Amino acid sequence: MKIVVSNRSGVPIYEQIKEQIKTAIFSKELREDDQLPSIRGLARDLKISVITTSRAYSDLEDEGFIANVQGKGCYVLPRNKELARENALHRIEDGLQSAITVAKAEGVSKEEMLERLNLLWEDEE
Repeated sequence: MKIVVSNRSGVPIYEQIKEQIKTAIFSKELREDDQLPSIRGLARDLKISVITTSRAYSDLEDEGFIANVQGKGCYVLPRNKELARENALHRIEDGLQSAITVAKAEGVSKEEMLERLNLLWEDEE
């Protein structure tokens, strides 16, 4: 897993780290019991403060994504199915919102959109 942070994004660095780790967990790039990079090691690799990486890991632990085992490191906890479903629905809504914006801008009707959705859905089955 590669974490990339940007000072220009307007999103706090700890939040960028947190979101990238959550994405890796939801996409199953990181699996249950996988060990995360050490807090100090990640801070060194990203050239950021240990406090920043510590905040990201602490938030992930508070949210139930990882566990910090004293003296051993941080590990991915089993996926919370309800949380994973909620994340998937959120990503679907974002994609649909983008499609709706394009459709309205180009004069595509709701019926045409539903027709396309049904065709795509059937192609996947």
